[in-house]
Amino acid sequence: MKALRSLLFVPGNRQDMLQKAQALRPDALIPDMEDSVTAAEKNKARETVAFMLAPLNQAGHTLIPRINSLGTGLLEKDLEAVIGPNIYGVSVGKFDSARDAQQVISIVEVLERKAGLESGRIKLIPWIETAKAIVNAYEICSASPRIIGVAFGAEDFTADMEIPRSEESAEIVYPRSVIGTAAKAADVMALDTPYPNFRDAEGLKRDSFVARQYGFKGRFAIHPTQIETINSIFSPAPQEVEYAKRVVQAFEEAEALGRGATSLDGKLIDVPIVKRAQKLLALAESIDQRKATWS
Repeated sequence: MKALRSLLFVPGNRQDMLQKAQALRPDALIPDMEDSVTAAEKNKARETVAFMLAPLNQAGHTLIPRINSLGTGLLEKDLEAVIGPNIYGVSVGKFDSARDAQQVISIVEVLERKAGLESGRIKLIPWIETAKAIVNAYEICSASPRIIGVAFGAEDFTADMEIPRSEESAEIVYPRSVIGTAAKAADVMALDTPYPNFRDAEGLKRDSFVARQYGFKGRFAIHPTQIETINSIFSPAPQEVEYAKRVVQAFEEAEALGRGATSLDGKLIDVPIVKRAQKLLALAESIDQRKATWS
């Protein structure tokens, strides 16, 4: 699976910002046609994003446009504008159930065929951002093989719950826990809500570390200055990679001797520990491949 540590939003109606984004290096670029675009600018955003997809793809970006949700009446036109060989997937707001996912996927399948793409090429990242969606989190996460990750929208969630947002984020402990667990159970990535104060690098670092502890594999950025911090927090540290290699090697040596467990540095090494090490090494390899793409 492709590493998606940092996913940078760029307003879809701002061609100047999309052009500047060609030189940036997030793991994914999110041309946004939803929340960052006013109702009066929706058509312009759709046209601008469609125009910019080819040059952004040629610049090496993994593109996952965010389109307007089912309830807006704009989703189908948005999908028609973006589905093609230049994008990796689409991100869609305000899913409440697996039924929402199936409605979107049925449209995507038709547009894939029209674009001459193989079935399943276009991936999907639903946004979980309502109380109903939290209740149905696993159902959404496991709704389709197209779903590679789910995104948590804390601002919409707290608005739906009619509760204030706080710097400490105590109000999103439960939904973060639910999404992290549901995503893991469905074997997809949990992607965390944007950190709103883009000038507070230390706050972003602390909050991202907390999100990682809940099982999130990356998060959305609203400003280019957030990319480096997010990538750092959601990347294995060099010492973690080295230890994971030692774990795998020690276990393979034990297996060769007919043993199902061993020890390393005084700690038990068994199958769950080895699986975690193998997944960490796979993530590190994916990140290295991404770096090589940019070099």
